[in-house]
Amino acid sequence: MIKEKMWAMGNDFKITDAEGEDVYLIDGKAFSWGDDLSFLDMEGKEHAQIKQKLMSFNPCYQIIRDGAVFAKVIKEFSWFKKKFSLDVPGPNDYSIEGSFWKHNYKFLRSGKIVATVSKESWTWNDSYGVEIVSGEDDISILCAAIVIDQVLHDEKS
Repeated sequence: MIKEKMWAMGNDFKITDAEGEDVYLIDGKAFSWGDDLSFLDMEGKEHAQIKQKLMSFNPCYQIIRDGAVFAKVIKEFSWFKKKFSLDVPGPNDYSIEGSFWKHNYKFLRSGKIVATVSKESWTWNDSYGVEIVSGEDDISILCAAIVIDQVLHDEKS
């Protein structure tokens, strides 16, 4: 479960496991050019950083691991439907499709659904249920879900 923190200075999120235990914290910098978020475990160890790439035609975010760009989340150009992709090293990229206005979408790799995201209704802050198939890259998928939330909020503004 991804829950956006209501009264935070930056874009902050908390991620819990199936039992409701806190697993990760996403700490957004309050004052930065573009979005800049740290993906931390509960001990404060950074597992990834999410940085908005400014000066790009379509919204693009980089997922940085161990000091280097590991993956990119890109909002693809499309006339009628929103489309995103998670570009990871090698030929195993994820396509992300679904109803982004309703915040219900899925991650596909080689045509197979490997993760689903669905927004909870009737909450004050954004809350998303996330199911990820065992063996997939949890951190990259969770980072991409947060990027999609950021892009959709930016489009509303």
